[in-house]
Amino acid sequence: MMAWIPFMQPMNALQSTWYLLLIPMAFGIAVIYRALREESYATYWRSVVIMTGQIVFGIAAIALALGMFVQFVIPLLNQP
Repeated sequence: MMAWIPFMQPMNALQSTWYLLLIPMAFGIAVIYRALREESYATYWRSVVIMTGQIVFGIAAIALALGMFVQFVIPLLNQP
């Protein structure tokens, strides 16, 4: 039996709940980005929450668009 090889054999431990990791990832990105770009720290946390929502909404919209493409457009490509 061979050992587990990263990148060649992905681990499926979080495959069913990957979307739960989207919110902490988006929050971390927003905290760091807004800390570097915010001119006034009076509205810092409000900006972080808004940017977190934008990231989550954007990734969800991309996932929905790709899912629709795979379900409806790709099967049409196989028809004569």
